[in-house]
Amino acid sequence: MNQDNHHFEIIGKTFSGLEEVLAGELRELGAKNIRIITRGIKFDGNQEILYMANYYCRTAIRFLKPIADFSINNETELYKKAGQVNWSNYLDVHDTLAINAVVSQSLLKHSQYVALKTKDAIVDQFRRKFNKRPSVNTIDPTLRIHVHIRNNHCTISLDSSGSSLHLRGYRVKTITAPINEVLAAGLIMLSGWDKQSHFIDPMCGSGTIVIEAAMIAQNIPPGKFRDSFGFLHWKDYDAELWNKIQKKTNNLASELSYKIVGLDISDKAVHIAKQNIISAGLQPVIEIRRESIDNSQPPKDHGVMITNPPYGERIQTENIIELYKKIGDSLKQRYTGYEAWVLSSDFNALKYIGLRPSRKIKVYNGQLECKFVKFDIYSGSKKNKSICN
Repeated sequence: MNQDNHHFEIIGKTFSGLEEVLAGELRELGAKNIRIITRGIKFDGNQEILYMANYYCRTAIRFLKPIADFSINNETELYKKAGQVNWSNYLDVHDTLAINAVVSQSLLKHSQYVALKTKDAIVDQFRRKFNKRPSVNTIDPTLRIHVHIRNNHCTISLDSSGSSLHLRGYRVKTITAPINEVLAAGLIMLSGWDKQSHFIDPMCGSGTIVIEAAMIAQNIPPGKFRDSFGFLHWKDYDAELWNKIQKKTNNLASELSYKIVGLDISDKAVHIAKQNIISAGLQPVIEIRRESIDNSQPPKDHGVMITNPPYGERIQTENIIELYKKIGDSLKQRYTGYEAWVLSSDFNALKYIGLRPSRKIKVYNGQLECKFVKFDIYSGSKKNKSICN
């Protein structure tokens, strides 16, 4: 096993609004010099931290390892300076590569052109050295390279994750527009659920939120079901270190003292959710039922409810207001003692829940701005029926 404890900068990408959550996860893993950036975290770590971050972090989309940092003014300088990196340290001629580029506020306007010029610099270097070159494979490359240009500053990084980390590996089927797994885990962690009370999603769709809750409750790493990470193909891959990380005792809970419940009015959604739960091996700890929000029966006592109400093909636009009214009525009548959280991008519809929120958090679902809104459901005179602002 490589005993090198050399620390280097790592960049973790996440959804806007989840930066603090990811920072907390990385802090627990032992990351140092943590700095929050837009939709991400910069931090220092060694090879072990990099592997652990990919395996354990629930709110990360990917982790990048910067290998070059320079200023450019045009595509010629990009080609020249990208070509000064010793790519033989990372690739062999029989390997494959893919390049993703992000460009903002730069004289170089087109990300695809930036990716093409970087690719040219890499393969031309191999041609000069070996008279052979690596080929491009955008689906499953040996090495995925990330190029980021902002103003005239360029950073070239190696993508240690490969495919996005939201692709946990347990999902076998989905409904239309399922919630992203990283976002689902982030919402649960933002809610402050203490894993000592009931958890319910009364409009669970394909089951992502309850599956992520059960994985958190059972200390199941989000990377457990994945069969591939980018760093597994790197030249400095340390198999012994990776095996050690995977074999660490996760202190799995054998039995929960509370219930994790998913409900949905759709037979199809319930069927798909059950398939995904079986794929994750979580059928002993998640209860799934076909039940509408206005007839939902949450576990008695107190708990946390988190839901992302359906939209688009699952519900027609003209019925959105009626749905949100039903959500509000159900919360008032059936969820006494619960902390209820609703994620929505329809800020007008949220008003029709008819309760005053105790907290509102702005998060982004991709490019879509959303509010993650908390309602404390009290009994008797404490119930507040003011309209949500």
